Amino acid sequence: MGTEVASGTEVASGAAAALGEAARVEGALAEAGSAMTAPARVRPELVDEIAQTVAGSLNLRRMVLQLLTAVRPELADWAIVVLADLRGGAIRVYGGDDVGTKTRVTRRALSGTGLERILRSGRSELLHVALELADDESLSTLIPDGELRRQAASLRPVDVLGLGLTARGTTLGALIVVRGQGRGYDETDVATAEQLASRAALALDSARLYEERSQVARALQSSLVPPPLPVVPGIDFASRYRAAAEHLDIGGDFFDVYGAGDDWLVALGDVAGKGVHAAVLTGRARQSIRTAAYFERRPGPLLSALNAVVYEDRSDRFITVVCARVRIVPAGLEVDVAVAGHSAPLVLRAGGSIEQVDVEGTVAGVLAEVEYESTTVLLRPGETMLMFTDGVEEARGARGFYGLERVIELLTEYAGAGSEAIVSALEQDVVEHLDGRPHDDIALLAITCPGEA
Repeated sequence: MGTEVASGTEVASGAAAALGEAARVEGALAEAGSAMTAPARVRPELVDEIAQTVAGSLNLRRMVLQLLTAVRPELADWAIVVLADLRGGAIRVYGGDDVGTKTRVTRRALSGTGLERILRSGRSELLHVALELADDESLSTLIPDGELRRQAASLRPVDVLGLGLTARGTTLGALIVVRGQGRGYDETDVATAEQLASRAALALDSARLYEERSQVARALQSSLVPPPLPVVPGIDFASRYRAAAEHLDIGGDFFDVYGAGDDWLVALGDVAGKGVHAAVLTGRARQSIRTAAYFERRPGPLLSALNAVVYEDRSDRFITVVCARVRIVPAGLEVDVAVAGHSAPLVLRAGGSIEQVDVEGTVAGVLAEVEYESTTVLLRPGETMLMFTDGVEEARGARGFYGLERVIELLTEYAGAGSEAIVSALEQDVVEHLDGRPHDDIALLAITCPGEA
């Protein structure tokens, strides 16, 4: 017939070969597809090294500078960190040619840019800028400042990688890293940088929270620290305060002096306990006495008002207080004194004799209602009344407690010396007695009638 017909065997053989080739091609495509969808490899040793460097501080600015230094040269030739103000204020930009440089830009300047998208979403963006396109404006989508753009453009051609610094669901800012001279970022670089940004963000957020809490603590501490004493013509006030936790400067002891003209109120007290919790109650005690003083100037009723406040608090803490009203009179200073469970003040007379004011009263906060009696003492020129908390008497040194007798012994040496000299000498003597040992809160307050006897 002239035409060869392939045998059945040949047909079968050809079909098998075709199927085999198809399977090979399909397998190759599947392998390629798998490679395309597989996560890029990360350089964990680089991430760990940089992250450990960054996490070595709780100072936010220092941490940012460490991050900017650590990413060079492995991940960047140039870098900036952008920190967003979570309250909507200006954006802070750190870094550039000099890692210590800080620039501020407004949120309006970021409108419609890639950087704005990163700050909103936390997602990374990669910008490839060719040599002929690497002018300032082409970089503006990720670099918010003109001078910084000029610095980055000098490395052209450049790859600019913007990474969100997101921690605990909040994007704190962005890390912008740049590679120049055509080196670029591959998938491994991007994956490594993203993991680093995630680790760095956690460290930065911890530093941010630490700084915020420190600011709150400082604000609270400043409101709880005993206020400076007023300068009052005709009355010589002086004080000293040493908290048990000296790094806090606050504790359970307090004093306050307030008034006007010839009529002043003085309060010194001790809350059971020490540290922050005791300091909070001392703040309440001070404010309670001050508020009550708008309506009542007599020390006894003032302590009754304080007692009611502390009792209603229903805590297991109580307060001992000495309260005095100091008035300038022709003969000197007339001092009305009431105490709530506190040691009565000592009076140093001009001739060097010591008296303890004859007054007593119940600790504040133990009973629902308490009436306090007061005693009046006249201080003539050159005479001093000294108030102090139990941290003085109970200061324990190598020879035991400091004790009231030693306070009296020291006072007799300072007749006519004035308030400042007395509290300074007593504080120094107590500190020397302690010789570095732990101690309770210590508060001293002296009132001297100026002039010579």
